[in-house]
Amino acid sequence: MESQQLQARVHGAGPTGALAALALAQAGWRVELLDPLDAAALGQRSRAYALTHSSRELLEGLGLWQPLAAHLAPFRRLELCDRALHRQVSFSTADLGTADLGPADRVGTAHGADAAVGWVLQHGPLMALLLERLQADPAITLRLGEPLAPAEPGSQEPTTPRPANRDPFDLVVAADGSASPTRRQAGLAWYSRPYRQGCLTVQVRLRGSAPDQAWELFRPEGPFAVLPLGGDAWQLVWSAPLQRLRQLEALDPVAFLDQLAGVLPEQLQAEALLDQPRAWPVALELAWPLARRRLVLVGEAAHRCHPVGGQGLNLCWRDVALLQRLAARAAAGRLRPSALPRAYGWGRLPDLLAILLATDALVRLFSNRHPLLLPLRRLALAALARMARLRRLSLAAMTDGPCRLRRG
Repeated sequence: MESQQLQARVHGAGPTGALAALALAQAGWRVELLDPLDAAALGQRSRAYALTHSSRELLEGLGLWQPLAAHLAPFRRLELCDRALHRQVSFSTADLGTADLGPADRVGTAHGADAAVGWVLQHGPLMALLLERLQADPAITLRLGEPLAPAEPGSQEPTTPRPANRDPFDLVVAADGSASPTRRQAGLAWYSRPYRQGCLTVQVRLRGSAPDQAWELFRPEGPFAVLPLGGDAWQLVWSAPLQRLRQLEALDPVAFLDQLAGVLPEQLQAEALLDQPRAWPVALELAWPLARRRLVLVGEAAHRCHPVGGQGLNLCWRDVALLQRLAARAAAGRLRPSALPRAYGWGRLPDLLAILLATDALVRLFSNRHPLLLPLRRLALAALARMARLRRLSLAAMTDGPCRLRRG
């Protein structure tokens, strides 16, 4: 007798939830995807994402990388600047090489003509492609503009007939954001430690930088990222005390650009705002456990970190990558579906803890002028500037994840 096809329900159709649904479908599952927002609302977000090589690997595996190529803005150089010490370290595609690394150090990086330290992708084109693929996949039932279903399976009718003694869904995936109602309903603990800093994003027209160069500025009030969007458009990610960011958010464009001029390096000059600045609070957050019974948490329903280094979305998508591998094993009969949530929870924990602690340490080390920390920062930057191997290991950990680096 042919085995019954496994079924999953995904709560949340943002970038992470949509990718989770596509990944599960590719792994051989039937998937129902729900979101209270409709397709138009899901695509209306003025935001850009910095993608690393771990995200490229996932998108390539799902057949999404090439369709997105025209919308990707690669950066082949990353300038790391300590504004208090007036020190600077450059990372380039040369630091992606593996020629002088041992086998355990070699990680999946892209080489050749399309090599890049990372890529920046706008939310609109990403969601347009994801929604197109979701609608075209016969294994996915898309239910947008509807309230989220209960977290516990059993209350919804299955997509295909199931035996009367089985719950309709073998897995429920919560990808419904940091305020996840699914997580709250399941009673999973949520650890949250707010930062004194908030974050403000805005897109501007900028001149003075190479079009394939990104900047990460460490300033006493917080990190500041400058990311290329293509042409003369740039995404700024500004960390500072939240009250100051709220004041900046309320300024008229001319006054905002005046404030921005005092923050950017001298060679960078912002000429115009391309959208409305948006500020929000930032916190280090982690749910535990990451799974319970048939429920697993992915993306910001499971964790949030400081935006320094652009790790947030890439960390979310590594959740999806592990979920897909485990789902494929379950579909092939090599893993009991009931064992999948536990394997996912423990499998993701090392990477999550490493990134959460690393980003927290970076913010605490560099967002100050503490006289006892300045020598440590000076030493770290000098070592990065002089030691190519250290730059390569640092960049590999950032682009592929520290646990992938450890596994080799």
